[in-house]
Amino acid sequence: MSTKIRTILVHGGLFIVTLITTTLGGEEWTFGKSVFGPDYSWSDFQNGLPYSVSFLGILTVHEFGHYFTAMYYRIKATLPYYIPLPWFIFPLGTMGAIIRIKGHVSSKQQHFDIGIAGPLAGFVVAIGILWYGFTHLPPPEYIFQIHPEYAKYGLDYSNFVYRPEIMQKGVVDISIGKNLIFRLFETFVADPARIPNVHEVMHYPLLFAGFLSLVFTSINLLPIGQLDGGHVLYGLAGHRLHRIIATIIFFAFLFFAVMGLLSPAEPVGDLLWEIPLLIGFIYLSLTGLKWDRKNTLLAAVILFTVQYLLKIFFPALHGYSIWMPFAFIIGRFIGIPHPPSEIEDPLNLGRIILGCLALAIFVLCFTPNPIF
Repeated sequence: MSTKIRTILVHGGLFIVTLITTTLGGEEWTFGKSVFGPDYSWSDFQNGLPYSVSFLGILTVHEFGHYFTAMYYRIKATLPYYIPLPWFIFPLGTMGAIIRIKGHVSSKQQHFDIGIAGPLAGFVVAIGILWYGFTHLPPPEYIFQIHPEYAKYGLDYSNFVYRPEIMQKGVVDISIGKNLIFRLFETFVADPARIPNVHEVMHYPLLFAGFLSLVFTSINLLPIGQLDGGHVLYGLAGHRLHRIIATIIFFAFLFFAVMGLLSPAEPVGDLLWEIPLLIGFIYLSLTGLKWDRKNTLLAAVILFTVQYLLKIFFPALHGYSIWMPFAFIIGRFIGIPHPPSEIEDPLNLGRIILGCLALAIFVLCFTPNPIF
């Protein structure tokens, strides 16, 4: 089998599988129908396509932004590897997509250009999809097609259905934490009467796909290591200052991820094994700093101790534990510092402006609690 055919089979196969898993997940998000249900049909599968096509479309444009920029510099890169996940385990149906840079990146400018091209391209498409979604919202009665049990309350249903006594009857309550982009669309673009309740955005596939794409964009734009935002920060600040800023931001990110995970109110017997386990997780996540073992362990113990003491004095304080796997992947496998380049020439004014724009996009897209 030729290399070209093998490449087509691998990348094309991963894309098809990911399209299937995201479509099945999209149908469950939107209409709550599972492929394992007795009345699932081909039309149900098609109903999941608006979510999957939108979501994968944005991810694809993002990755090809990196790919074509690498090709421009004649740096060898792979086509996107899509990452499918079982929708019944991870309802989004995918963990995204990545490309591998197989050639040598020799300058700070090349790192910057390849890094920034993806999020900027994906962000533009995400904004287009969100614009269409917010300008073509269905009437508010649309939600009664998804939840006919809400109809008896009328359009005032939000004052009734999210109460604990109702939730116990099987109503699934999943909310999104709106970022600044969402709030701008709601304020200046959408018809106020048609804006979906924060608990029901998952039933609006274009809005939900656009929202998730912004979340993925914000993760990629974290100014850490060799994430896209790390390349941008490295181009703007240089190797030494990047290391300082990236380290501070990663500590804050990891701190928020584990904040409040363990409560002093838990039984002592549980804490005796939970505390070492959490410290071990923090330690492994901090290995990307490339410090010696003693200092890494000391930092892990200090970080755990500070957040645990805060939990004692402020019991209601909590972070967002869903960030933990992202923190682990970044800290353990991607790394926090950025390797220096052979050519460290400063960026020109145009690239500096683009870099500041990318950091602004990170602020606009990021939300501490995306889904809860």
